[in-house]
Parts: sequence; structure tokens; C-alpha cells
Amino acid sequence: MLNSARQGHASVLLTDHYEYTMAAASLADGTADRRCVFEVFARRLPSGRRYGVVAGIGRLLERLHGFCFEQDDVDYLRDAGVVDERTADWLADYRFTGDIDCYAEGDLYFPGSPILTVSGTFAECVLLETLILSILNHDSAIASAAARMVTAARGRPIIEMGSRRTHEESAVAAARAAYLAGFASTSNLAAGRAYGIPTSGTAAHAFTLLHADEPAAFASQVAMLGHETTLLVDTYDISQGIRNAIDAAGPGLRAIRIDSGDLYVMTQQSRDQLNSLGANDTAIVVSGDLDEYSIAALAAAPVDMYGAGTAVVTGSGAPTANLVYKLVEVEGRPVVKRSENKATVGGRKTAVRRHKPTGTVVEEVVASQGTPDPMPGDRALQTRVVEAGEPVADLPSLTDSRSLLREQLIAIPWEGLKLSPGDPTVPVIMR
Repeated sequence: MLNSARQGHASVLLTDHYEYTMAAASLADGTADRRCVFEVFARRLPSGRRYGVVAGIGRLLERLHGFCFEQDDVDYLRDAGVVDERTADWLADYRFTGDIDCYAEGDLYFPGSPILTVSGTFAECVLLETLILSILNHDSAIASAAARMVTAARGRPIIEMGSRRTHEESAVAAARAAYLAGFASTSNLAAGRAYGIPTSGTAAHAFTLLHADEPAAFASQVAMLGHETTLLVDTYDISQGIRNAIDAAGPGLRAIRIDSGDLYVMTQQSRDQLNSLGANDTAIVVSGDLDEYSIAALAAAPVDMYGAGTAVVTGSGAPTANLVYKLVEVEGRPVVKRSENKATVGGRKTAVRRHKPTGTVVEEVVASQGTPDPMPGDRALQTRVVEAGEPVADLPSLTDSRSLLREQLIAIPWEGLKLSPGDPTVPVIMR
């Protein structure tokens, strides 16, 4: 992402105070080097959701590579009284030396799925909690919402255009997560450069208002970008805007965009008008606070492409995936949190997803110790991505992750693709 070296350095302080006090206390009492296992999972999905999408693994591993302390970080933590001298010395030499196993980016998860497992000493693992959760919670929430929009679009492409509705760096991560989920492109140039995502965009209403009239604005845009541009036709009157657009670009105009009004009605009228003007191949792009529900409502409308922004970067009402990072094993001994409504299952988990011979998913089986008894059609869900602090192999590309998600959405029972509220489409069985 943006200035990855700087961000990797800053990430050691983009964390919670208590991670450092726990590390300090464990160093003082001799428990810091106990071998531990932490797991990331969701106790439940956001209300009404039937699956979640794993996203952010690649970004996490990029940040983990730069998770080390420079002297000014150590000085700040010591001078602020967050850590003592012993811990400050330990932080100066910190490098994560443990292992990480995880679900692949683009895979699905359900309540109880052990999405990511971190193994190492207590002190080195506990410092990673906020780094891991902040990335995975954000990116998985965005990808999960975006996947629902892609399903609702029924093959019509969607442009991610939410940069102006979120933090500038979150916008880049959101564009990546949306592209993983199947969006066709993004308006965010930083995401395009960082991740190779196709970018798109032409002009806003401001460009039309800048000129003396709409014909002048369209003529200027066509002169610069050619007939393959998209003209925004609803600054004043849509019908006149369409006439002006075709006058400026001719019937070979690539597309018009409509950003307001009753989109179902307006697209029907616009399609008829374009056809009457001989612009039968001119596409219609719609935008304006679209989410999965409004996209689904336009399924029968003559829409060729959608632009979605605010709903994408806010997870369409679920801005976090509600993932947690919990200690489940110490020195090979399962440990259990028994808090009411927040209990955990002890022991390092192993997960497989079971399928019918037809390929449809039946259930996810999670063993709290050992591995589930193998059955035909099982697919192991975790793979090792970091061993002894070093990446094991190259991660799948975003293209690979997009393909995996498409495959998994085809494999789940069809009820899982409904937008109506319902239970998780795949049960997770703990054994």
C-alpha cells in the first residue's frame, strides 16, 4: 500500500496499550517464552449474513514483515511508562519467529471457523493481536459485503468508488477487498498501483457545472477522452442530457451514467431514448448509494454496469467482521475461556470442509485436537504461510483469490446466496 516501508514501521504502535503491558508482565514473571497458540475466529456472523469472506491475509503478511521496532518506538514506549527497561531491551530485538496457518484469501468462513492460527511464544504472539484483527476485521467485512453485491449484480460488472467515504488508507484496502470479491475495477489510483487493480473514472457533475452549458462540457470531455468515454447525463435534465451526449459523441458513445432519481424508471426511459437515437450499443452505468439490495432491485432494468461506494467501504451496514483473537493452548495444554456469551473451545483446531459427490458443501468439521477423520470430498482449510517467522511460499494472487471465491460461492447450498436474513449456510461441527 502507500509507502509500505513507512506503514510497516508505524504498525508497531498501531496497536493497543495492553499488549505491551502483558508482554512486560510476562517477561517479568518468566511466562513470556511459554509456547502458545492463538486463533482468529468469529463467534457469529453479522445479523442476517449467511457466510463471510476471508480477506486481508496478503496485507497482513506484508505488515508482519515490517513489524519491528526502531529506537524511537522503543524510546516512546519506555518514556511514556508503557514498558520497563527489560521490555524495552526485548522490543529492540523483536522479530516474530513463530508459525502462522490460515484459510486462503477468498475462502468462506462461518461461526467457529479457525480462520487463522498463530503459534509461538506468548510475548511475541500477544503483540500481534491488534495488527491481525484490524486488518482481517476490516478487509473481511468489506469483501463479505462486496461478494453479496456481486451476486446481486448477476454478472454485470461493478466499479468500486468509495474512496471519498472513508479514511484515505482504508480506501485502498477496501478497493483491494472489493476486487477480491469480484468487482471489476476501482476509482482509487493508489489501489491500482499497489495491487494491479483496473481503474476507471471520467468526470463528476462539477465538470459539467464548470462549463457554460452541458453541450460544451460533453464536447470537452469527448475531445479529451474520445468516444469510449462515459458521460454523466443527470446534472440538469436526463432526457436532454442524453440528447446532448449523443450529439457530442455520436451513436458510438461508450456509456452514459445516471447518478440520481428512480433508477429503475430512469434506466428504462434512457434505454428507449438511446435506442431511438441509434445508440443501441451505448451502455448505461448507474450509481448513487447502491448496496446489494438496490442492485438486486435493478435486476430487470437495462443496466450494464453499477458503481458502488459508501455501502462497500462500510461493509453495507456491517463494518467489522467481529473476528476475535483468543489464546487456546499453552505448552500443548488446551486453555478455555468460560465467560458468559464469550466462551472459547480450547486446543489448536484443524478444519476440513465436507462436500457431496456433486461438489456441494455439506458441513465444516473442526477438530479441537488432532484432525477430523478423513472422508471422501474433504478439503483441508488451513495452510501454513509463515514458518519460524519466514514466509513459506508466495501467496496466491488476487486473481487466484477471486477465482477461489467464485468456486466457493458455487459450492455452498443455493440458500446461502439469498439476501434475506437466515442462518449460516454451512454448519460448523466441533469435534
